[in-house]
Amino acid sequence: METTDGALLGGRVRHAQPLVGHRTGLEPVLLAAAVPARPGERVLEGGTGSGAALLCLAARLPGLHGVGIERDPDMAALARANVAANGFGGLAVLEGDLTASRPAEFVAGGVFDHALANPPWHGSGTASPERLREAAKRGASGLIAIWARHLAAPLRHRGTLTLVVAAAALPDCLAALSEAGCGSPAILPLWPRADRPARLVLLQGVKGGRGPCRILPGLVLHAEGGGFTPAAEAVLRGGAALII
Repeated sequence: METTDGALLGGRVRHAQPLVGHRTGLEPVLLAAAVPARPGERVLEGGTGSGAALLCLAARLPGLHGVGIERDPDMAALARANVAANGFGGLAVLEGDLTASRPAEFVAGGVFDHALANPPWHGSGTASPERLREAAKRGASGLIAIWARHLAAPLRHRGTLTLVVAAAALPDCLAALSEAGCGSPAILPLWPRADRPARLVLLQGVKGGRGPCRILPGLVLHAEGGGFTPAAEAVLRGGAALII
């Protein structure tokens, strides 16, 4: 696989990714910022790709223990190389397919405190000719429910499951969290600009949670004059957390 070298979090994280096909955008950085993990806790990511979200989490939280699950062997190898390049000894990347197996079948070592994913949520539209991009973006009907169920299974009581998904997929995702036993859902819209509808949202559920659904103020990404807003800069460049 031919790759390009880059960086995340304003240069704090080294990150190589495929030259063609699925390339990392803002989603994994924002996803990592929304996970309420603490140093020393255990985090599980489904569909880790080149490892961007786990890398950003580890940069923000020294001592974090994270496991990424990736079904594509080439991407899993790239994620491992990124982990090694950043010296994050607490992270591991395993090959596995969340649609076929629960994490317990290939992840040893008990429960996790948090889980996260940027699942494939496109159910229609034109298919991409690039294999990796197509696999990362498109999923069959019911796939999100399977991912939610399998990622929630190894969570401790009151552990969190955080997803970044299209706003259009929100009804299915809320149902998937509920079926997986993750209640008290919180929705954080990601506004492209202050006057634009949110196309993406961060969604978080709590295992065993029974609270009502909350819609948070959200994050405006782009300023009117160009560039990111100060709030978005603090997350994307400065590594600040998003409180959900």
